[in-house]
Amino acid sequence: QLQVVESGGGLVQPGGSLRLSCAASERTVSTYAMGWFRQAPGKEREFVGAISGRGDTTYYPDSVKGRFTLSRDSAKNTVDLQMNSLKPEDTAVYYCAAVRFWGVGVTMSGLYEYWGQGTQVTVSS
Repeated sequence: QLQVVESGGGLVQPGGSLRLSCAASERTVSTYAMGWFRQAPGKEREFVGAISGRGDTTYYPDSVKGRFTLSRDSAKNTVDLQMNSLKPEDTAVYYCAAVRFWGVGVTMSGLYEYWGQGTQVTVSS
């Protein structure tokens, strides 16, 4: 069973940057699309981006487009989420997830098969 583990969370000031990493337990290239979601206290889980199995296609919601960038390293089985120009409203627990699917539904958390435990990101001065 595939396992994914997030790392890189922490405290950052508004306007700052943070890079999250998701490590998979096995080779995921061309098999799994990888997505990132976040959940703030009292709010529903929110989609923040996904990258295709080959890493050649990405998709972001308007709330993070232009600020967040996904990349994947097939040799290391990792997917990184570079977050720039962070805002207090970006504060949440960030989750990495994997799914054997790529299409319009990639924004839906219910389709993802494997999830990490999450990493806390706090944007505050």
